[in-house]
This record gives sequence, structure tokens and C-alpha cells, in this order.
Amino acid sequence: MKSTLEKVGTLQRKLNVQIPATAVATEFDAIFKDIQKQANIKGFRQGKAPIATIKSIYGDRVKSDVTQNLIQKYYSTALREHSLEPISYPEFEFDAPDAQKDFTFSANFEIKPEVNLKKYEGLVVEKEKYETDEQHLNQILDNIRASKAELVPVLEDRPAKLGDVAVLDFDGYMNGAPLEGGAGKDHNLELGAKQFIEGFEEGIVGMKVGAEKTISLKFPDPYASPELAGKPVDFKVKLNSLKAKRLPELTDDFVNQMMGQSEPGKTHTVASLKETIQKDIEQSEKKRIDTDFKNRLLKKLVEENPVEVPNALMQEQKQALIADMKKKMQEQGMGEGDFAQYAEKWNTDFENTAKDMIQSGFLVDAVAKKYDLIWNDADFDAKMQEYAKQTGIEETRIREFYSKPEQQQRVTYMITEEKVIKHLTEKAKVKEVSKADIKNAQN
Repeated sequence: MKSTLEKVGTLQRKLNVQIPATAVATEFDAIFKDIQKQANIKGFRQGKAPIATIKSIYGDRVKSDVTQNLIQKYYSTALREHSLEPISYPEFEFDAPDAQKDFTFSANFEIKPEVNLKKYEGLVVEKEKYETDEQHLNQILDNIRASKAELVPVLEDRPAKLGDVAVLDFDGYMNGAPLEGGAGKDHNLELGAKQFIEGFEEGIVGMKVGAEKTISLKFPDPYASPELAGKPVDFKVKLNSLKAKRLPELTDDFVNQMMGQSEPGKTHTVASLKETIQKDIEQSEKKRIDTDFKNRLLKKLVEENPVEVPNALMQEQKQALIADMKKKMQEQGMGEGDFAQYAEKWNTDFENTAKDMIQSGFLVDAVAKKYDLIWNDADFDAKMQEYAKQTGIEETRIREFYSKPEQQQRVTYMITEEKVIKHLTEKAKVKEVSKADIKNAQN
């Protein structure tokens, strides 16, 4: 076997392989003999047909098998000969093999870029400082009260306002024809909850009970139903009655009654509820801050140590990001056509994000190897125990799930990344700043 390597681009390589005719002939003979042993050909006992007959019948099929076998065997040999580690699937070029001639093929692929760690210690990175948010706490308490609110009739003679629940009849029309599914009778609509298209609820505000009016609007563009997107629509509305939400007072009795349903036998107070909520907020916010800091640290690492990104990997990662976003958008009601426009609009952002993720992956791997931070069995066992404790699921079931190659690869990379992040953080110059300052810096 002879092989030569061409440098097509910075990361693109073309491997040319020539296999001698003797090896090609041997492969042909081996396959023909295997077929001869199993072939049932009229006029001959099984395994007794002449090899010439076998060749005349199975010649074309054997060429395909010979090609596959030769490439599979000699491609890996040539890679080892040139110490190559392709990072993309190869594209092969070849002509049909002939038992009397040398067989040549070429493989085009990308290789892993060379990673040179220049600056990875002493990185200057900002981290959001956790601060207690009383407003956030009060908002959650208000939401709890709102979830237990009761609706009471509005008896005073006044117009509808935001926050009211309007009981109304409505009929939608497009070009004078009734809108399919666009009518309701004694429908309860909370004004300001944005349950209808923009402008509808605002059109009810100011109406008095018994009043009728026509609200002329346009459907949003894009819209969940593409055939309605951007189209004008008229709603004939009658306000039948108004209701107001009466929120319960936040007292120890209210809290104890509400919490007692989930934790019977335990006494709950307003103070204990606030403490529980504050702990949840703190845990959630600190997790968000840590994730944000990790992303900022990795971004800084990439800025200081740029790595060339193989196009094949970039495209693969980009498509994964788009697929993930598509799933989320469709769950929120976005149609296929609308998402296609969205993906086109944000195409550059998807590419840049994909490139950052790939570069940070290469750099994390390089740092991990340099400081022996790659995951080990003890790390994996600890992570399985951690997951079991967090989820309440038996550890055996957790391990079963992560025994699948794809899932195992994901969690082992995460373990390595966590160890690298810890190392980089210890060596970094971390500056704590307020949430407002972090946002201003991002903008």
C-alpha cells in the first residue's frame, strides 16, 4: 500500500491511497469463494459451482463488496501511517475495482485543530453579586394570594378596568363573514392577562356593563394560524357583567391552611413561608449566577485562546441548536413557516454560538489534559449518587439511563468541564458587580 497526504486547507486533508493489484485480486478471490460455498445455482450442487460461473453471475455485486472491504481496511491503516485523527466523516472518491489493476481511492476530511493554550490563568471575569430582592419575594407572595383569589361581582356603576374579569359575548368577523372559532358566550376574560390578540382587552377597558361596541384589530404577524397572520378582524362585543378578584389576606391562618394541604401536621406561618420562598429564590438565583459566570468565563477563555473551528463540526452544532430552538418555539405555538423566517433572521447568531461552543470544548479538553482534570470512575459514581439524591430516583435506574453511550458522553464531559471551571475560577481575577452593571456591560 502507498499513501500520500494533501493539505487542502488549514484543517482540510485529502488522503490518497493506492492498493497493489495482488491485494485487490486476493480480496476478489476471497469474496468469490465465500459466495461459491453458499450459492445455489441450477445444475450444480451447493458449493460446487465453478468459480468462473460464480464470477459471471456475481461480478457486479462483488465489486461493491471489494470496494467496501478495501477502503475499510486500508483507510484506517493509512490514517495510522500519517498519525491522523479525522474530526469529520470522510468523503471517498474511487473508481470501480479491477482484479487485474491497482485500486486507488481518496478520502477528504477535516482534522482536529491544534490547540495552543496561551492565556488561561488570571482571566479577568465579572460575576454578578447575589443580592436579596424584596420585590421578587413580594411578587411571589402576591402570586400565591392571586392563585387563591375569589371572584366577586362588581356592584358599583363604573367602567371596566385592567385587572377586572369581564363576562362578555363576542363575535368575530373577517370581511363581513363570521370568523371560524371567533365567537364566545358569557366568556370570562381577565383584562390585562393578554389572553386575546393585542388590542382586544384594551378595547374592553372603559366599557360599562350592558354596553356594546365593535373592536377593529389586526392579527399579529407572525401568528399561530398563518392564514390569519396580519389580517384585519372586527369583534362585536357586549359586556354582560364585571367581576373583581378578591385576594385573601396574608395571615398565619391563611398560610397554615394552604401549606397544610401538602405538609399536614406541621404548623406554618407567614414568616416560615417567607423563609422558604427566600431560600428557593436564593438557590435558584445562585444557580443562574453560576451558570452565567461559567458562560462568561468560557467566553473569555475563547477570546484569549482562539481555535480554528472545523466547518463540519460547526454545521453539526448549528443544526443541533436550531433543532433545539425549533422544538421550544413550536411548543409555544410557532408554525413551521414562521420558524423558518426566525432561523434565517438569526442565522449568524446560531453560527457564532456554535463556534463558541466548539472552541470552548476544545479548550476545556486541553486544560483538562494539561492538569489531569479528566473525569474518572470515582467522579462518575459521585455524580450518579448526586443525581439520585436530587431526583429521588433509585441510583440503579439513574445508572441504567447513563449507561447509554450518548448520555454517558454528555455527563462525563460535564464532569470534566466542572473540574476545569473550578480550576480556572481559582486562578481567575473575579470581580463581583451588581446585576444592573452586568446587564449594562452586556448591552
